[in-house]
Amino acid sequence: MFDLKFVRENLTTIKKNAQLKNENIDVEKITSLDEERRGLIYKRDTIRRERKLLSKQIAQLQKEKTFASEWITKSKELAKIEESLQGEIKKVETQLHTLVSWIPNLVHHSVPRGKREIVREWGKTPKFNFSPLTADELSEVLGIVNFEWGSKVAGSNFPCYKGFGAKLERVLIHFMLEVHIKQGYTEILTPFLVNRRAMFGTAQLPKMEEDMYLIEKDDLFPNPTTEVALINLHANEILNEEDLPIKYTGFSASFRREAGSYGKKTKGLKRVHQFNEVELIKFTKPEESYQELEKMVEEAEEVLQKLGLRYRVVLLPAEELSFASSKTYDIEVWAPVTKEWLEVSSCSNCEDFQARRSKIRYKSKEGLKYVHILNGTGVATPRTFLALIEQYQQEGGKIKLPEILLPYWGEVEKEGV
Repeated sequence: MFDLKFVRENLTTIKKNAQLKNENIDVEKITSLDEERRGLIYKRDTIRRERKLLSKQIAQLQKEKTFASEWITKSKELAKIEESLQGEIKKVETQLHTLVSWIPNLVHHSVPRGKREIVREWGKTPKFNFSPLTADELSEVLGIVNFEWGSKVAGSNFPCYKGFGAKLERVLIHFMLEVHIKQGYTEILTPFLVNRRAMFGTAQLPKMEEDMYLIEKDDLFPNPTTEVALINLHANEILNEEDLPIKYTGFSASFRREAGSYGKKTKGLKRVHQFNEVELIKFTKPEESYQELEKMVEEAEEVLQKLGLRYRVVLLPAEELSFASSKTYDIEVWAPVTKEWLEVSSCSNCEDFQARRSKIRYKSKEGLKYVHILNGTGVATPRTFLALIEQYQQEGGKIKLPEILLPYWGEVEKEGV
């Protein structure tokens, strides 16, 4: 979230940037309210100075034992005017805060316009000497994912993993966390519920509130992404420069209402209301954040490389960036039977946008500065699960696990299930 001085001095840039992200910002209203606010503050401060002078005069008169009731009455009248002005200022500032909170983050100059850029691809499509099944078909034949059970206890688009499916999901999470811990990330297990302040800090609110689940009685949100909890661990804190970059990884179940808005054509594990993910978060110095973004993408890629899954890295255009992002790479895994690219990771540099909203700074030689915050998925399991079982299926519907997962699973399953 930008401060008013920055907004005031960069109105044209902000308006053009919002249009790039398909956001409608009322710049004229912001300007009008800002001018009104400053006018009210000037009036309040003028009254405040006059009251201070009166107080000194009243004190002097009382010291001289001179009658001062007229001046005391005048001071009380000014106090009421000041209180009224302060109320008006607060009202205008609330309106301004709401409008400014809807201004999206600025797009980095290296981000393309209008078209995705394929940065690189890795891996090869496996060749089958039999007629392979799709992930949905495999899940049904093997009985490893059951959406009917999920529907019974929660509703549509909630998967229920069973047997091999449940174990594979658990093993994938364990494996991913271990990969990222070796990369220097500290594992954090956060609450799965987050409060409104935390959601505002990472810019899920106010824009995406309708897409989130809400526990109204407690005004708590089930985690829409582990990013929210991990970033807000340092809300309202001043970090030490020598500790940067700080790198966290964590697992969480994530919940999003928006899954159903993608229509009946998107079924199965491609789009669900609840999914598991391993998240990556970095708090960095501004001058190092884009270098750290490239590293983060590579760190997420390592998971897919170790699993032997074909994937590609895509640089998103400005029009597809999230509200908080300045630059984003998506990693898409290849599903070899359904023959489609599926997003399994999104790595973004939000620069100091979330840090300002969450009030996360660090001590530098030049004074206090806002950190830059990066987030990435390292990776989300449903589509990784889908691509993995398609690629590693054997004739007859069995699934032979990639070697890298066997230490987490047990040799007994080496020949597949």
